[in-house]
Amino acid sequence: MANFPAATARPSRRWGLWLAAAGLIALALAAFVYRAPITGYGTIAAAYSARVACSCRFVAGRSLEDCAKDKLAGMELVTLREDAADKSVTARFPLVAEETARLKPGYGCVLDPWED
Repeated sequence: MANFPAATARPSRRWGLWLAAAGLIALALAAFVYRAPITGYGTIAAAYSARVACSCRFVAGRSLEDCAKDKLAGMELVTLREDAADKSVTARFPLVAEETARLKPGYGCVLDPWED
C-alpha cells in the first residue's frame, strides 16, 4: 500500500489559491462595473448635503451639528465641515467625492463649479 499524505495536501492548497485568485478577479470586475454608479451617487450625495447644510447653517442660522440631523436616509457616510470665515460647507463622501457650497449674497447657498 502506498501512502500519499503529501499528494493530498497540495490539491487543497491549490484550491485555496484558485479561490483567492477568483475572488480578486470578481472584486476587480465588480469595482469596474459599479464604479460609475458609486461615483455618481457619491457626487450627488455630497453636493446635495453641502448645499442643504450650507443653507441650514448660514441662512437659517442653525449649528452644523443640528443641520447634520437633516441628512436623508442613506447619507450616513457623508461628513460635513464648515468654514465660518468663508461661509461655506464642504460635504465629503469617503474616497469618492467632495463638494462645497458657499453663501452667495442674493442667491443663497450655491455649489462651487464642477470641474472635469
